[in-house]
Amino acid sequence: SDDEQTLFENRMAFKRWYLRPRVMRSVSNVSTVITLFGTQTLRAPIFTCPAGVQALCHKDGECATALACGRFGTLFGLSQHATKSIEDVSSVAPNTLKWYQCYILKDRKITIQLVQRAIKAGYKGIILTVDSVRFGAREADKRNGFSSLPPPHRLVNYDNKNIENTYNAKTHLAWDQNSEILLDETITWDDIRWLKRESGAASVPLVVKGIMTAEDAMLAIEAGADGIMVSNHGGRQLDGCLAPIDALPDIAASVRGRVPILLDSGIRRGTDVLKALALGATAVGVGKPVFFSLAVGGEDMVLRMLQQLQIELETAMALCGCQNVTDINSSLICRHPSGGNTLAPFTRSAL
Repeated sequence: SDDEQTLFENRMAFKRWYLRPRVMRSVSNVSTVITLFGTQTLRAPIFTCPAGVQALCHKDGECATALACGRFGTLFGLSQHATKSIEDVSSVAPNTLKWYQCYILKDRKITIQLVQRAIKAGYKGIILTVDSVRFGAREADKRNGFSSLPPPHRLVNYDNKNIENTYNAKTHLAWDQNSEILLDETITWDDIRWLKRESGAASVPLVVKGIMTAEDAMLAIEAGADGIMVSNHGGRQLDGCLAPIDALPDIAASVRGRVPILLDSGIRRGTDVLKALALGATAVGVGKPVFFSLAVGGEDMVLRMLQQLQIELETAMALCGCQNVTDINSSLICRHPSGGNTLAPFTRSAL
């Protein structure tokens, strides 16, 4: 959003954390496997974030990503604003571990119905996004003329065709500024319990996405969240805020292991994954790499991307003396001893 300072910062922030390799430790059988919420096994602590309108990059869209996640053995997040429906993704990828992401809409009946559809279709968790009472000003979308979804694409999870007249109204020059009219600006922490109670979401884990402070992490847990996701929406919301990797240490210190901590925004390498885990994350999500991979080669390229991240993570773990994910801790990471910043200054995107 805006100057895209935070988009830039999400990547650069990882480069200001340094790994402290440990040697002479047996690493002959490195394992990246983790278990979330007691029963959900992931081949690596890497999953695909719920990111909308994936069919803009490949005709199979979210179905391709879900299939790739199933082949790899990790969690797939389906966005409420997907171009493939809750049921279609479930039908195409029945063996993939799937979670559903939701916004709370002004029409709360629709919110409840969508979550109920997801649970009925076999989704094993709910991700409630709470950082989007409005969408950040997407100036790049304005410049690029992205004011509506090109036919035949639409947000297929909405059964009511009248909703298409909101997000595709072209009232604003950026598409997300049109779709934000759907979002409820009155949400409070009480709505976590409301959503669990009214939708049946209490039967599956509910993770609150969009947490960027220790204070909000504690409030989310007190309100009944089963997990939290440290995220600034990939730099697409509040420009000028911290990168999640820099917000993570304070949050992890406050949470103290009470619930899993997921993180997204800026993950591009296996070393990024290791840094996030060392600072307190349980697992990390990738968003933009999914779009890039879909555009290049659909399902197979998403799978290749996930495999590459795992290979890089496994190598980094071995070089840091970690045989298992549980061996990763804060002793492996630090700021540069000089305290200086030798990285290139921020330059506004020309896109």
